[in-house]
Amino acid sequence: MVFQLDGLSITLIVLGILAVLVLLAAVKTVPQGYNFTVERFGRYVRTLKPGLGLIVPFVDGIGRKINVMEQVLEVPQQEVITKDNASVTANAVTFYQILDAAAAAYEVTNLQNAVLNLTMTNIRTVMGSMDLDELLSHRDEINSRLLRVVDAAVSPWGIKITRIEIKDIDPPRDLVESMGRQMKAEREKRATVLEAEGKRQSAILQAEGMKQSQVLEAEGRREAAFRDAEARERSAEAEAKATQVVSDAIASGSVQAINYFVANNYIKALEALAKSPNQKILMLPVEAASVIGALGGIAEIARETFGGEKPAVRPASGSSGRPPSTNT
Repeated sequence: MVFQLDGLSITLIVLGILAVLVLLAAVKTVPQGYNFTVERFGRYVRTLKPGLGLIVPFVDGIGRKINVMEQVLEVPQQEVITKDNASVTANAVTFYQILDAAAAAYEVTNLQNAVLNLTMTNIRTVMGSMDLDELLSHRDEINSRLLRVVDAAVSPWGIKITRIEIKDIDPPRDLVESMGRQMKAEREKRATVLEAEGKRQSAILQAEGMKQSQVLEAEGRREAAFRDAEARERSAEAEAKATQVVSDAIASGSVQAINYFVANNYIKALEALAKSPNQKILMLPVEAASVIGALGGIAEIARETFGGEKPAVRPASGSSGRPPSTNT
């Protein structure tokens, strides 16, 4: 079966095909993370955001497809002369993001190359204004200074520099060896100082301990002397009281008090002779009755003191060594 198309049908088919082509030319899909610039006869008109966009078919066209995601740019190693004329090699990494697609597309040619060269130049400038010690110990300061300088320089291009990080700083080998020797000497010096400080502290502590010990010993001697003096004072008071009691007894006419006093001193003298290291001979009275009589006098005083009965007086023998009674 053969279908025959008249002129109207052919016209409709052609118009339908043209309509599809026009629709395809007018509708543009922009992926996420990209911006498309729209040019009309070669002149920038507007920017298409991610999603579905419409342009004038056959009049407008897509100019540049700009990646607006954060991008990483490797900065290769380069030689840097520091402020103190030390030669080091350094490399870095730069993170940037395009904020204005039109400026990034039409304000600079070869955007990545421009950012790379600008970063390398500022690395030499910033690091060259510092000496080697500052360069090795103030990496964060270098990063922050680079970030401020480079971000201000690329802002007309619609770019935001988010981070610049110095990766490696490599001094020459001879300089590394010299720094190693210097660090070793510094550590040995620090160890010597710490050891001397420890010995000094130990000597101070020992002196403090000895001082405290001497103070405590002196306080102990003072306390012992005070106790000895107090004991001697009490002993003297007791001796004085005993002497007063004997004196009162003698005054009242008690012969036993005299015997007690004489016997007590006699026994103390014998005790001193017995304890003497050079005394080898102990002398005793010829008549033991004298000692017994003295002891009897002591017992008599004790009985009178504690309320006992007075013993009967024995007649004295003619040959007694005691002093004769004075009866008149």
